[in-house]
Amino acid sequence: MPIPTRFRKKGTRAIMAGLLTVSLALPMPRAEAVDVWGAAAQALGVYSAYQSTLSSMLAMGNNVHAQVQSRLQDLKENGRDRNPHDIAIVDEVMNRLVNHADYALKDNSLPFIWSVNDSKVFNAACYPTDYVSINRGLVRGLNCDPDEIAAVLGHELTHGLEQHSAHDYAKAVAQYYGMSFLNMDANLMDWNKLAGLANYSIAKNVTLPSEYDADIGGFYLMTSAGFNPGGGAAAMARMAYYFTYETQDPLEYQSLDPKDKNQENYNDHPDTDLREKKLAELMTAYSAGHVTVKNRKDVYIDDQLFLSADWTNENYDNTVENAYYIAGGLAKAFHDYASIDGWQFGARQFLTDDRVYRVLRDFTERGNATGRLQELVASAYAREAASGAREKLRADEKARADKYAAARAASLSAEAKTTKKWRENADTYSDYGMPEHALFQMRRVYDAATQDDAAENLVIRGRAKAVAGDFAGALQDANAGLAQNDKDIYNYLNRADIYRMMGEPQKALADLQSAMSIDAKNPYGPLMSGQIYDEIGDHANALKYYKALYEIDPKTFRDIPEEYLKDISDKDYQTVLKEKKKAKEEREKAIKKELEQQSKEKKQPEHKKA
Repeated sequence: MPIPTRFRKKGTRAIMAGLLTVSLALPMPRAEAVDVWGAAAQALGVYSAYQSTLSSMLAMGNNVHAQVQSRLQDLKENGRDRNPHDIAIVDEVMNRLVNHADYALKDNSLPFIWSVNDSKVFNAACYPTDYVSINRGLVRGLNCDPDEIAAVLGHELTHGLEQHSAHDYAKAVAQYYGMSFLNMDANLMDWNKLAGLANYSIAKNVTLPSEYDADIGGFYLMTSAGFNPGGGAAAMARMAYYFTYETQDPLEYQSLDPKDKNQENYNDHPDTDLREKKLAELMTAYSAGHVTVKNRKDVYIDDQLFLSADWTNENYDNTVENAYYIAGGLAKAFHDYASIDGWQFGARQFLTDDRVYRVLRDFTERGNATGRLQELVASAYAREAASGAREKLRADEKARADKYAAARAASLSAEAKTTKKWRENADTYSDYGMPEHALFQMRRVYDAATQDDAAENLVIRGRAKAVAGDFAGALQDANAGLAQNDKDIYNYLNRADIYRMMGEPQKALADLQSAMSIDAKNPYGPLMSGQIYDEIGDHANALKYYKALYEIDPKTFRDIPEEYLKDISDKDYQTVLKEKKKAKEEREKAIKKELEQQSKEKKQPEHKKA
């Protein structure tokens, strides 16, 4: 059972709700002009606002409670996707990206978590807490295609890895305040126009550059995890099709009229056609310059036409996606193999059975073009020495690898307060029943040169192992930790929790007695004792320890079961009953609203596709 948040000794208060509801309201105009010194102070105030906001956002990004609340908030607002196929595809893609892509997590960042919600809007987002929210509408809009989904989710992971949300939000705050202070001095425009100008400036000068960075970072994440290098450009082509022909949301619609594309707007994302072009260029560079797509259907190898893609999907014209997947398969092969030998043209089928080559092999076989492909590939390798493209490719990759290696090396020498935070986050992940993330955090601790509390490291890792079901390893770690330090109450508390998970309540209660003898005012001891006595049916002792908990801190009454609370405090018991009634009414209201929405969607006519 997770320990209540208010009791966690190492937990920080969740600040998600406050930060995400901050209003960037502009200051009211002042009648008098400010003097030079006042303007200087205001300038310093802008810098202070930036630093303060950035610090708060980064702190939230290193707060497990806030991360878990991000997910709960998302699923509460949008519901959970009820289609297991959607969830399975996203889980497969995210696990490959998180576990096999090449990247380095910042010291003050958390490992990623994610969910697929039930929103039909075409969107995904990475919260400042490294929680990735994926809408059902995006999964379906991308036709459940793993490579296209990998491109989008690699983009979102890059936002998290580079902490874009934190930095962009802080920059937005600074721009709002800076432009507001300037207007106070000069009174250049009315405040509504200023707000519009500020929003436009933030979209174009703050958010848009981050979106370009995320596309680039996402490309290298997905390709390093083994996805098709053409997936990014294909995703943009599919997205453009969806926004033009399929979406039922007027806010998503993308006009076919070229004039509309050239108009200035508040869009903080690049246009899909521009993103497609840039991602296609990244694919070409990834192929050592050998592979290009022209006219969005013709695949070239060193300016020689290999073949042209066509339509293979019954529901819509997927020619462009096929072209990028053919080219992407070629790009991966040119990238991975320094000579034609790796292509295995002499075997039963060239290359491998990897899904990334499927579209390339299908079109090659359909066009009886294996001989043509072998000729073009051989010629391309023969010209490599003159172009120098492979040397440039390897140099760029080495620079990225060196960057990640330097970041990992810096983590190894992290100072004690950083490793302590990692350990605290591990303990909190165990509280939430997330052992994989807890053990990930403890690996970070043990990889670091500096460890401030070896005994606590052992016991907290042991508890994480217990949550994962490894009770032998858990007890071994906990016993070793207590052997090093039997004066720390939390070492006893954590081993007690391990015994409790193992189904040995008497041993757990003995450790809890030891903990309470060290600090009788700590609420953990009586809380856990009350819970365990209740579990084994000893209601008299359960009541005794719940009373002790209430005497230590009456505010903990919500953590006391109702059957005991009514004998401890009738006033608080009535409060709990009222809260339960209100929560039930809210749930019923939410269910009714969801059913009404489902009924409304069923009555809508099938959208006519172009």
